Amino acid sequence: MRELENARKEINRIDREMLKLFEERMSYSKRIGEFKKENALAVRDKERERELISNNRGDVENKEIEGYYVDFLKKLLDISCDYQSRIIEGIRIAYCGVEGAFSYIAAKKLFPEGGLHPFGTFFEAYRAVERGDMDAAILPIENSFAGDVGTVMDLMFSGSLYINQVVSIDVIQNLMSVEGASLDTIKTVISHPQALEQCEEFIEKHGFERVTYSNTALAAKYVKEKNDPTVAAIASAETAELYGLKMLEQNINTSKNNTTRFAVFTRTQNTPLITGKHDNERFILVYTVQNEAGSLAQTLNLIGAHGYNMISLRSRPMKDLMWTYYFYVEAEGNVNNQNGKDMLRELSALCANLKLVGSYLDS
Repeated sequence: MRELENARKEINRIDREMLKLFEERMSYSKRIGEFKKENALAVRDKERERELISNNRGDVENKEIEGYYVDFLKKLLDISCDYQSRIIEGIRIAYCGVEGAFSYIAAKKLFPEGGLHPFGTFFEAYRAVERGDMDAAILPIENSFAGDVGTVMDLMFSGSLYINQVVSIDVIQNLMSVEGASLDTIKTVISHPQALEQCEEFIEKHGFERVTYSNTALAAKYVKEKNDPTVAAIASAETAELYGLKMLEQNINTSKNNTTRFAVFTRTQNTPLITGKHDNERFILVYTVQNEAGSLAQTLNLIGAHGYNMISLRSRPMKDLMWTYYFYVEAEGNVNNQNGKDMLRELSALCANLKLVGSYLDS
């Protein structure tokens, strides 16, 4: 009996010590939450969580309880993230479109605790963050089927915001209409031009007439209001549920591997806290070069010479100068170390304009 009482006393003592450490840990968690709110970063950092668990479990001496310790860490991380979510509540997130649009879905995934605010165009959402009316903007930068989003790319070059996060969202397009409609009644499909392009094979097969709309979710809203069984929208399943539309056909994408990458734009340039080397470290540069033979090749050779693997190179016309282009480069690797700083310094000597748009861990 005395042995049991002594064990319980020791547990009480340890619990008191753990309480002090828990309070100390949560105070630092609060600081992190405040930093994430200021820099419009998502609460969950899966890479950081995996690292923490992997590193800490190796220090467990009693391997019999290693699994229990991992469970303890996961629950502790959940508690910490829940606390940070309360701190981040009220962060203002701009997105393009309306509720149910893929931009909305991306914003909700990244900032479930934030206030989501719709804007009519990419430009308006971007400028709202620049003015300080919004804390961050969630904008698409590339679709695996339709390619890059030129308007957003131009904002990267001309604007002042930085990319601190990138997330990939699977784009599953669906055909929807009002009650009483069927595949046989539909004559016209309405959606965003990219969505129509992504479903071109399905549209051609059924001989539908195409009508472009500014946004997939707005197209669905229009179909609901028109209440015409000959008209259908192409949009997300969330949109069909939101507007009470009947799903006529699911997953009508020509390509079943259809993904859109969304970037988080903020006023502050955030440097990812990275320990060790990771395959998903990336950065984006935009720049112009002197109008001389071989000038672009020099910049690309320099990036490669510093060991960075380019995964994307694009050119875009500059709006104010005819037949003049800027270049967009996305590359793998850590650009925030000394090697990256040396590369940027050397590039600046070759480029008329050079901007590091952002560095992040791709997810």
